[in-house]
Amino acid sequence: MVQILESKGLDMRILTIMTVATITLSIANASLAEEAVKLDAKKVCDVKANGVTKLLEVAKKFNPEAIKLGVEFKRLGIKNRDYIKALEEAVKSKSKETVIKYKKKGKEKTKKFPTDYAAWRACTFAVRALQLHEEGKKTWRLAVPGDGYKY
Repeated sequence: MVQILESKGLDMRILTIMTVATITLSIANASLAEEAVKLDAKKVCDVKANGVTKLLEVAKKFNPEAIKLGVEFKRLGIKNRDYIKALEEAVKSKSKETVIKYKKKGKEKTKKFPTDYAAWRACTFAVRALQLHEEGKKTWRLAVPGDGYKY
């Protein structure tokens, strides 16, 4: 009987710890999206003002949340995570061109972009994905048929 009560107490502690951890993570993720909404993407992602490494940090901060929410940007067949990965390699090698390798229709392809442009794209795509996701939560009713608007 004593062992059963002790194991239940242990289970309750583990359950409590898991609950607190889950709540903390959900609050942290929500704050990332809210933080992205407050940012001005043009100022934060300005290469001349902030530099390539700062833009890479911003992109690495916000893109995982965009992936988790399923709103990661994909342009020219290239996902933003590919821009970030290629940009990291370009920064390490101090290259002026970023070579992005990706798959399209099962074939390996590459594209070359100037490093500044790739940094701007990666940063802007990460921030704007979260901003548009949050904006959509507030404005989606405006596009519902029967809402009084004439299309």
